[in-house]
Amino acid sequence: MKAQIKETLVKQQEYLNRQRDAIAYRMKKLAAKQADINKKTDVLKEKIKKKYQDMKRVLDEDLHITMTQLEMEAEATERVIEDHVESCYALTQDIDHELSELSARLEKQQNYDKDSETEGRVADMLKQTDPELIHLDEFKNEQLFSLTINLLLFIRSQVPVTKKLFQSYATDVVLNPNSAHPKLIISPGGDSVTYTETWQEVPENVSRFDTTLNTVSLNGFGEGRHYWEVQVADKTYWELGLTYPSIPRKGREELSWLGRGADSWCVEFFNGSYNAWHRGVSHALTHVEGHGFTRIGVFSSSPGGLVCFLGADTMTPLYCFCAGTFTDKLLQALCPGHDNEGTNWKPLQLCDASRSRPTL
Repeated sequence: MKAQIKETLVKQQEYLNRQRDAIAYRMKKLAAKQADINKKTDVLKEKIKKKYQDMKRVLDEDLHITMTQLEMEAEATERVIEDHVESCYALTQDIDHELSELSARLEKQQNYDKDSETEGRVADMLKQTDPELIHLDEFKNEQLFSLTINLLLFIRSQVPVTKKLFQSYATDVVLNPNSAHPKLIISPGGDSVTYTETWQEVPENVSRFDTTLNTVSLNGFGEGRHYWEVQVADKTYWELGLTYPSIPRKGREELSWLGRGADSWCVEFFNGSYNAWHRGVSHALTHVEGHGFTRIGVFSSSPGGLVCFLGADTMTPLYCFCAGTFTDKLLQALCPGHDNEGTNWKPLQLCDASRSRPTL
């Protein structure tokens, strides 16, 4: 009997050792994966950094060429003016000499024959050195300045480069009125959600949130990359993000709040402070404290398992989550928040994320 117990315990011990070895091996593989990701990210960052340095060098070289051209033109004009000044000075010297001669004759009361040559020289000099005959090519200079403005506008139209990239992943979003809490009003086109104190007469269904002020999109997405934007201007409280369809919809369970469970990710704004939420863990976004973004962008990548939030006005990164691999399709989720003492009546408005807006 004791031998049997010992054999059982030894087998269990061996089993646990194998399990421990498997977990240790997995930890080793995870560390290697992290090292590989960091290495690839560093290589990409260095490549992009060099390209930005190349762009700066090209612009610096062009600036040098343009400044040199303007300086040479100014120097050429300066040489002409200096030549004119020297010619005028030489003539004044001749006139001074003639004046001295006149003074001497005046003292001796001698006659003096008027020198008509001097008079002609003065007339010619004044004509040849007229400042109005020296011009800058104002039209050419205005064209040059216009070209620099156009270059700046073109560069600004291409940056931030993440904006151009994410715009290519723009996804249309239509909100599902059957999912909206009864105190939320979904616009007829499904492109905005507004909080109201009045409980709406809406049919009850399994999709509807009955406690949290949430609504989700009509259609979700699975594979690929997707980007969408929400206008949040003039609001003091909101939450928005992504969720699996499995998020709890009923009762007072905290997991029905966006970002409080494992099946949703969100950014929350309340009275000037931003926080990112997932699995009930809050991350204070102190680097954007006090920023009044008018649009928030959300990017998700199925290949990368990424959920990224951005201040879309300037494409300022807010926070990124990595899910590794998404286990279900994703729905866009919005919470316009309560009235917040009368300061939060504006709707959350879905935007066309494919269109650029001026940043000048």
